[in-house]
Amino acid sequence: MTDAPRASRPGRQPRVRKPRPQRGARESLLSITLGLEAVMFFFPMLVVYGKGTLPPLAAFGGGILAIIVLAAASRLTGKPAGVWFGWLLQAAILATGFIEPFMFAVGAVFLALWVFCFVKGGQLDRQNAAFRAAQAED
Repeated sequence: MTDAPRASRPGRQPRVRKPRPQRGARESLLSITLGLEAVMFFFPMLVVYGKGTLPPLAAFGGGILAIIVLAAASRLTGKPAGVWFGWLLQAAILATGFIEPFMFAVGAVFLALWVFCFVKGGQLDRQNAAFRAAQAED
């Protein structure tokens, strides 16, 4: 065996992956928050089903749909529209308190986490940009 990369076909160069764009702190923190919310949503889905608040199809269908939307939204936080969509999802999670009242508390905790990550991520991004600018000057 050789250490040279193999081409998929003779005469072709091997594919070289493009470097991934660097993610900012805000993007990473907001993405993590939405991912945690997606994981968390499994439990209210079971509670709503177990208490009989909603029919099984609505409880599981709505819960799975919410999990999918939250997981997909976590990939969109790098764009301004994705961040706005995240804010909309925070309001939607708070609104689930009308179905299961305890979700008002859970939604408030995740809203506070979202706001913290939004603010602190922006501060970290500004600090990192200033640090990179200072390094470029040297």
